[in-house]
Amino acid sequence: MIGLVSATVAGAAARDRLAAAWPGRTRVYDGPVADAVRRAFAECEQLVCFLATGAVVRLVAPLLDDKRTDPGVVCVDEAGRWAVPLVGGHGGGANDLARAVGEVLGAEPVVTTATDAVGLPGLDTLGLPVEGDVAGVSRALLDGEPVALRTEVAWPLPPLPVGDEGAYVIRVTDRLVEPAAREAVLRPPSLVVGVGASRNAPAEEVLGLVEGALRDAGLSPASLAEIATVDAKAGEPGIVAAAERLGVPLVTYPAEELARVEVPNPSAAPLAAVGTPSVAEASALVRGGELLVPKRKSAMATCAVVRRPGRGRLAVVGLGPGARDLLTPRAKAELRRASVLVGLDQYVDQIRDLLRPGTRVLESGLGAEEERARTAVAEARRGRAVALIGSGDAGVYAMASPALAEASDDIDVVGVPGVTAALAAGAILGAPLGHDHVSISLSDLHTPWEVIERRVRAAAEADIVVTFYNPRSRGRDWQLPKALAILAGHREPTTPVGVVRNASRADESSRVTTLGDLDPATVDMMTVVTVGNTATREIAGRMVTPRGYRWQEETE
Repeated sequence: MIGLVSATVAGAAARDRLAAAWPGRTRVYDGPVADAVRRAFAECEQLVCFLATGAVVRLVAPLLDDKRTDPGVVCVDEAGRWAVPLVGGHGGGANDLARAVGEVLGAEPVVTTATDAVGLPGLDTLGLPVEGDVAGVSRALLDGEPVALRTEVAWPLPPLPVGDEGAYVIRVTDRLVEPAAREAVLRPPSLVVGVGASRNAPAEEVLGLVEGALRDAGLSPASLAEIATVDAKAGEPGIVAAAERLGVPLVTYPAEELARVEVPNPSAAPLAAVGTPSVAEASALVRGGELLVPKRKSAMATCAVVRRPGRGRLAVVGLGPGARDLLTPRAKAELRRASVLVGLDQYVDQIRDLLRPGTRVLESGLGAEEERARTAVAEARRGRAVALIGSGDAGVYAMASPALAEASDDIDVVGVPGVTAALAAGAILGAPLGHDHVSISLSDLHTPWEVIERRVRAAAEADIVVTFYNPRSRGRDWQLPKALAILAGHREPTTPVGVVRNASRADESSRVTTLGDLDPATVDMMTVVTVGNTATREIAGRMVTPRGYRWQEETE
């Protein structure tokens, strides 16, 4: 919950805009400002104060306790020009909140936290428990000193400017180790403990068994991701209480699913009691992993410990048609999150300035789509956070198809939509896509021309607006005239046609012509061609396709 506090009419107006943009996430605090700030600070995870910074500093200073638990506080000036994180830039999420406030109100976020200011992720913002010399290692990263990364457990981290050697070390491990000097230890949630228990097994017994198993195996409780058991034990008080005390979720599985898991120590007792020969080992192993601690017993409970490998993450990102303001916020976030970027060299150049220091860039030239897809999936399978980029929307004539054909369920895949060339061109032309429309690529490099021609003919006969991608190149100069001739068999020569080259880019050009007047020689691979249907009209130099055909009847 985000608390909102204001003191003036202008501040209240900006406050209300934010509340309207984030329904259910915000709470407005009225009344005397000092009381409102105190109540919001005590009740909310974050605050946005539409007050002078000096006033907010004086009001929150007596309330501060611990940066790990204090809410993040953002101050917005009277004119709504600046969003300033005052408290909790990292731990309280104030830096991200300032950026989000800026997007809603048009304010400029002023990020002063050192790592954020230079584009480095803070070690305490990665969502992982961190121990050791966090400040010293962070300072070394900021100063450009060599910092070594030691990954004992593969995990998809964001980009960091690290190497194999250095006086400072970032260590990623789930083992129970004390951080050395100049070392920060990140604890990935890689451990799963499977638990079985007799009815009414004491919570202390279950908890002691789990903690003892981790301790004896030299494993850190900070890397515990979950407690797992069979569905029949979902409400077992001792297991539920142990999970709560350890601060992890309790995950349960059906007995029939656990019965199919191969385990080293099956038993007749759980088979008779709950329908599976193993609870502890099977529930820990059911989603895969390495069995680190085989079944251990106490008087009324059993447990087993498994290390699950970190799942790599592949984000397939659409960059839009080229203009920076048509790149979505979600795409920007994925670019900053990825430690490995894979893409066509000219697309990499478009967004290189958005990448964080330490991002490894794997770029290649035209015609290597399948190889880029294989590379991206292979990097994700190594447990890395990967972004595979393409222009427009990555799922439209772009990289999503080959990537998903290569990927299996051993990695997480996220699709990030982008503005397509057809949509960008349509907005420039007017409203040519106001009714049913179809996009057809005229490139026969991957699709036989016979198939393409059949699709063009079907669109022509169905009277559907058509946008042609890849219409003409030096080596393919006959396909566009052929496609236009097919459409001309079903539409008048006066049918409007929009031609847009490099939509949204600095050298953008566009024109509206007709099916009879279009010269295919003026079209190239950087162009999209949109042919209207029988209802499309040119109005004031713009293409307009009505939402229904009644409009056509009324204008004839």
